[in-house]
Amino acid sequence: MRRMVCVFAMLLCTALVAMPAGASAYVLGIFGNANMDEEIDEADVEYVQGIIAKTNDATDLADANSDGEIDQGDVDQINRIISGDEDEITILDSTGRTVAINKPLERIVVLNANVLEAMRSLDQEPESIVAVSSSAISEDDFFPEFQDTLNVGTGWSPDVEKVIESDPDIVFLYATQFVTSCDEVQNQLENAGITVVRFDCFQPDTYLEEVNKLGFILDKEDPAEVFTEFYDKCLDDIRDRVEAIPEDERPKVYFEGFGDPYNVGGVGTVTHQIVSMAGGHDIFGDLTGYNVVDEEEVMVRDPEIIIVQGYTRGKYGYDVDDLNWLKEMHDEMVNRPELSQVSAVKDDKVYVIIKELTGSKHFIAEAYLAKWFYPDIFEDMDPQAIHQEYLTRFQGLDYDLSEHGVFVYGAS
Repeated sequence: MRRMVCVFAMLLCTALVAMPAGASAYVLGIFGNANMDEEIDEADVEYVQGIIAKTNDATDLADANSDGEIDQGDVDQINRIISGDEDEITILDSTGRTVAINKPLERIVVLNANVLEAMRSLDQEPESIVAVSSSAISEDDFFPEFQDTLNVGTGWSPDVEKVIESDPDIVFLYATQFVTSCDEVQNQLENAGITVVRFDCFQPDTYLEEVNKLGFILDKEDPAEVFTEFYDKCLDDIRDRVEAIPEDERPKVYFEGFGDPYNVGGVGTVTHQIVSMAGGHDIFGDLTGYNVVDEEEVMVRDPEIIIVQGYTRGKYGYDVDDLNWLKEMHDEMVNRPELSQVSAVKDDKVYVIIKELTGSKHFIAEAYLAKWFYPDIFEDMDPQAIHQEYLTRFQGLDYDLSEHGVFVYGAS
């Protein structure tokens, strides 16, 4: 029987929020992770045995079978999780909800294309995915194997009846985007007895934890470990080179690109995170969330580097070779009269990156940003090679980025 149990408030979710990507430090929000680290292993068995013997303190995730007691049953459940023999697993999703998931999962609906991409990194069998969102269908160059899969509409306002009729074992929704509409969809699906999990799989601060939760949910723990090694290597290389650079020596960065001029992301947004993690100083890092700022304030804060984000499907991507659209965005920025005296414009340090990279592929975007911020320090870094490895090794796509694809544009 499918069930969802809400036993923790958002306070617990806050306590379990992943730390910045690259540091690979988070608490894996799965019941059975008794010692509250990044994995479930024999150390958790020992920790629960210590709780039973009253030599260890109880933790929020020690009740592995979610029966309200910490006892031998939890030891048994942890051993089943380790061996891959569990028939149910209980997780915290990225909204802080406690969700019990029956296994195995044979019919999956994915309404968030970022989750679909993460599943492919884990080598999830395409035939197990019975319905997807219209955004996945629209990306025929990136999701060719799902073009004949049932299209149930947008990820935030799907055809719920179609979703229900597809008879899913589980449905994946956005966590922090389209919150109100996804709340409504979640309620409708749960009222129909369907298990709902809400992940983003694009936020740098929760991405790696979500991918590893997917590994346990889908019985893909080994592929998740392999992908984690690749992901950590990409970001640790950047972190290790920039962490010693004092804040006052980091380039001042203005990142624009949410549909309108002077629309920026502050603390809590993906763009702020990737700028900071690539070693830049976000000039609007004193703001929270998404904001439209005054053009004069940009002038006063005088960024040394400007990044423009583009998001118009069909103008970029794996089957596009024409840089004109990205060049137009670049030229529009540098030709704004009010910015003519800004350092980034005068020094020819204005760059364009497409949203395709700053979301679920943010680790690739961070490589580009790091190279733009510190060309000497990252002279040997090849962001395109990282992108190519990701496509070939983890996405199973036969694309040669040296021949095709438009994703970034820079003055140099």
